[in-house]
Amino acid sequence: MDGYGNVLVIGSAGVGKSTLIEKVLGSSATQRSVRGHGRIAVYESLSIPFRVIDAGDIGGSCLARRAGSKAVKRWSKDNALDGNSDNDINVIWYCVEGKSRKLIRQQIADISRATSLWYSVPIIVVLTKSYSQLEREDNVQLVWDACSRRRRLRRNVRAVIPVVAETYQLSDTTFVSPEGIPQLIEATNEAMPEGIKAVGADIAAFTLKRRRAVARSIVAASTAAGIAVGAIPIPISDALILTPIETNEVNALATLYGIGKGSASKKLLTTVLEVGTVSTAARTAISALKAIPGLNIGASALNAVIAGSIVAGMGEGTIRIFERIYQGEHTIDDVEWAQKALESHLSREFVEKATGAIAKASGSEVSNVTGKEQRKALAKLLTKALLSGAMSAEDASGRKTK
Repeated sequence: MDGYGNVLVIGSAGVGKSTLIEKVLGSSATQRSVRGHGRIAVYESLSIPFRVIDAGDIGGSCLARRAGSKAVKRWSKDNALDGNSDNDINVIWYCVEGKSRKLIRQQIADISRATSLWYSVPIIVVLTKSYSQLEREDNVQLVWDACSRRRRLRRNVRAVIPVVAETYQLSDTTFVSPEGIPQLIEATNEAMPEGIKAVGADIAAFTLKRRRAVARSIVAASTAAGIAVGAIPIPISDALILTPIETNEVNALATLYGIGKGSASKKLLTTVLEVGTVSTAARTAISALKAIPGLNIGASALNAVIAGSIVAGMGEGTIRIFERIYQGEHTIDDVEWAQKALESHLSREFVEKATGAIAKASGSEVSNVTGKEQRKALAKLLTKALLSGAMSAEDASGRKTK
């Protein structure tokens, strides 16, 4: 993998480095430990233009910091002796836990000590576990203020990015959506030396795949929330009871795909939500799903699976629309096209997929369990059935080695 950049990940134990690396590189990444180099683990994927080096708890105690730094230095030196030219650390991710605001200043002080071996390497501060939207802007400013007081950090810190690496569940029906992964990938590529930056098309393709993976997790969490609401013994005569969940789902997807908050964007989002809640398409889909004959499934479970199906179908259709806008095939002003596209999506093809999923729901894996376990089984079944094909989280194509 010559020609790839190297990203060193630094941060105290428990800050979320492993989850961050997994969500950035995707499921195709491989991990290998480096014998004789302490706790270093190197993560690589043919789909991304850089490898990631986790040196353990460099951001912790003085002894851990020294041991981790020496291990990375030995790794770089041994690579050079082996004839590999791609052994330098090109970018550093310094992970700071965003929910521990009182500790941020102390953690910034740790950055300066932990990165002293790499005097001029660009640094990206990653605010992990940034669950509170209200605190994100304040925390980013807090980091910049702390860095501005240290000459080397003032020069080397290129970006401060709040990240929620995976869906954070607050309750059965509310969650914090993943955020920040695409921005981190783009900022990392931008900080790379010109000679090893990914070609624009390569990094754009990879970032799009990661957006799809994040989008899928948003829809999966929303589907689970829809199932929880649908399991309440209230007849589902229309999709209005799902409006809060679908609103959060659509807003999270809009943020992910860079759909702004202007008047044109608001009109687009309102139209999308109307199609999924009060439109003829939504009511017709619900009626079709309720009319499936011969199911061995209770009324509560049937309501739950119908609710989950509508939320999942709404999510997949919205992703298709937002992705085409993101890629420049349409604009946010193409409201009529978006409406027709989503109505079409909620018609025959969706009903057929959902019907198959509901039929499977009458099988033993769902009908033999109850309560929360049944809702989990239903969510797994629906996301597998309704988010396949065009909504594949991991594209089969990969980035070729140079």
